[in-house]
Amino acid sequence: MSQHALTEQQLRYFDTFGFLALPGLLDDVIDEVLEAFEEIWERHGGGHHGQPHDGQRRSCIARYLGQHERLCALLDDPRIHGALSSLVGDDFNYMGSDGNYYAGDTQWHSDGWHPQIRHVKFAFYLDPLTRDTGCLRVIPGSHRRDDGYAGDLRENSRESEAVWGVAGADVPAIALETNPGDVLVFNHNTKHAAFGGGGKRRMFTLNACQRYPEEMLPQLRDYLAGAARFWVDRCYTDTMMSTAGPQRRVHLEQVRANDHHLVELAAKAREEMPEPARG
Repeated sequence: MSQHALTEQQLRYFDTFGFLALPGLLDDVIDEVLEAFEEIWERHGGGHHGQPHDGQRRSCIARYLGQHERLCALLDDPRIHGALSSLVGDDFNYMGSDGNYYAGDTQWHSDGWHPQIRHVKFAFYLDPLTRDTGCLRVIPGSHRRDDGYAGDLRENSRESEAVWGVAGADVPAIALETNPGDVLVFNHNTKHAAFGGGGKRRMFTLNACQRYPEEMLPQLRDYLAGAARFWVDRCYTDTMMSTAGPQRRVHLEQVRANDHHLVELAAKAREEMPEPARG
């Protein structure tokens, strides 16, 4: 077992509550990460699709790790790799990344609902955030499959005021206050939100999942089709592929073999959408 594997207690916590905080995990490299983050935005005009970030709407860049060699290397960092392997297996799939300037509140939502394959998100917040300034909030246990409590949240959390008589910010939850260098991990099923934040909160993600069995590859291709809304022709950039060593390639191979349909889907999205999706 890797010396950077999660502990049995951490794994049980994640299984029970659907999230995990790893404070200070990247403190020693956070300056390099911040520099790379800003370089990417500068190359993209400082905002979304070449438009400067206006502080009113979320700005988003897809395939974010793949935009910079330093961020690609996070997949190889023993601490990140050890946590990923612990949560989704030694042969996990890297499923992509987005970089963001967030603006305002983010209502309660899940990043998907995956009843069979575990999908996880690593979230890197690059500004100090508290419960009153837009830190991530999670509802413990909301990820659990075939559970009445989680089912009620899945159905009603976005309509909390109408259903329960409380505003989104007052829904019982854990506020995960962070500083740059901290890493948060949560199951894609987990309900999460942010409230009270300003118009320029920096954050990027790393998404991964268990490897899909052969009989479920059609479901994997359906999932990957969602990238077309970002006008993405392939899931990985040339930089992500050209800098990949043998270990990283294990985590790229299944997606790479199943994303060829994106070319046609992305072309259609360009015809139908005025700009790539913002999330």
